[in-house]
Amino acid sequence: MLSLERVSKIYPNGVHALGGVSLEVELGEIVAVIGGSGCGKSTLLRAISGLDPASEGAVVLDGERITAPHEKIGIIFQEPRLLPWLKVADNVGFGLGDRPKPERAQRVTAALARVGLADKAAVWPRELSGGQAQRVAIARALVPRPEVLLLDEPFSALDAFTRSDLQDHLLDLWTDAKPTLVLVTHDVDEAIVLADRVMVMCPRPGRIFDEIDVKLPRPRDRQSAAFDFVKRRVLVALDRSLNRPATTVDGETKATAGAALWW
Repeated sequence: MLSLERVSKIYPNGVHALGGVSLEVELGEIVAVIGGSGCGKSTLLRAISGLDPASEGAVVLDGERITAPHEKIGIIFQEPRLLPWLKVADNVGFGLGDRPKPERAQRVTAALARVGLADKAAVWPRELSGGQAQRVAIARALVPRPEVLLLDEPFSALDAFTRSDLQDHLLDLWTDAKPTLVLVTHDVDEAIVLADRVMVMCPRPGRIFDEIDVKLPRPRDRQSAAFDFVKRRVLVALDRSLNRPATTVDGETKATAGAALWW
């Protein structure tokens, strides 16, 4: 289990980025973190990863306190960050240096096949499109089979079609070992498509404002009434987290007109 115990972060310049965030995430669960700009989403992810430890409180994984990067925790950033001097297969297998060569080759081949890039194993990263490069980054992060995978807006730079395609690839790879996923996103639809729970954060300092369960079967139909119901709940929580009023029409709570522009 991944546990956050009253995690706070105060930077040297005095910015209070996080204020006592507590959260428990079960093994294999997918949690999306969403909120307005500056509410500490990425700071929270960096604290969990050990890249930027908390000023107060603790991040605990399986009883071990995380204060530095850990082999059980992987991370995917907004940019693919592939190593340009390594071909695609070598990028994917970069974290498997301690494994026997036949096992490494088998796992790399399987991962590339799952993300539809089996024919790109021998090409250089510069020869890939943006979507292909991010698929390689996903495969590279999941091949070592981390217990926890953190994703910091990994699809935000991509067009809508590619983003949807990569969400499907991510879930497909996740089903192999079902690691815990913690995803930071600005996209409400993406949060609902992927997550078991959506955590809405509010700013100054960043803290959890609301928690919304997404009890929809996968794969999720974005056009369904059930999906739309959850989406409206998230939008209302987002408006309230930013001190925007919500209105009630015919007994139903709705977000204000500007809800779609909350970020």
